[in-house]
Amino acid sequence: MAFVGAVLAAFYLVAVGIAMVLFGPGVWPIAVVGSVLLVGFQYKVGKWAALRSVGAEALSEEQYPQIHQQVRQLSRDMGIEKPELKVARMGVPNAFAVGRKGAGVVVISAELMQLLDDDELEGVLAHELAHIANRDVVTMVIGQGIASIVGVAAQFIVLVTGDNDIADFFLAIVVGNLVQFMVMLFVLAISRYREYVADADAKDAIGGGDPLARALEKISSGNERAGESAVDDQVSALCIFGRSGSLVSKLVSTHPPTEERIRRLRE
Repeated sequence: MAFVGAVLAAFYLVAVGIAMVLFGPGVWPIAVVGSVLLVGFQYKVGKWAALRSVGAEALSEEQYPQIHQQVRQLSRDMGIEKPELKVARMGVPNAFAVGRKGAGVVVISAELMQLLDDDELEGVLAHELAHIANRDVVTMVIGQGIASIVGVAAQFIVLVTGDNDIADFFLAIVVGNLVQFMVMLFVLAISRYREYVADADAKDAIGGGDPLARALEKISSGNERAGESAVDDQVSALCIFGRSGSLVSKLVSTHPPTEERIRRLRE
């Protein structure tokens, strides 16, 4: 986690350094405050939008006391507060977590609860709680924010050093998008790595990797058989299951190959 933070900080400092060269040293307080506001806005709106997009509703403790008890015990073992639990009809078996320690939300699809056995569902819940405990959602929001900031900085470089004509305007857009994409490749690599970490933490929390491995097998099969999913691309990045196929798709995927995750869980 320290390495991830150091690299993201390096990207950010490069962007702030560029702003200081272009606009003078006095711009750094504006750059810092603006960055904090941007990331804060993305975090708040992203959490609200993810829950709203799937129509998440509170998971009744009266109807599902065992799930609430599992989450309560796992949260205690992981040293975090019990997050809010919600259920949604996503069209596919899946689950995701949003928020941070003390303000987390775990959303489980109704299809997932119907598909998995109790110990398999416990493995999925442990995985999502690990994301909250490890602050993975916050890390990804910061990474995406920094990618946007670096992209804007690249655009300004092209505009300031060019002839300020229409060609420079379009070139700035292209360069900015390319630079942002390059930073996002690193952010996506972080996302894939954090999935492995969450799997390992879940394995430790429930005392073995096989229940989560079986859950991933069922979720993968369920997604293949399912019809249209109600989960958009932004929310899909948060879910426990995500598809990855060709080499190119693996580079831009938020999730590592499911087969490799299952193999590691059963080692």
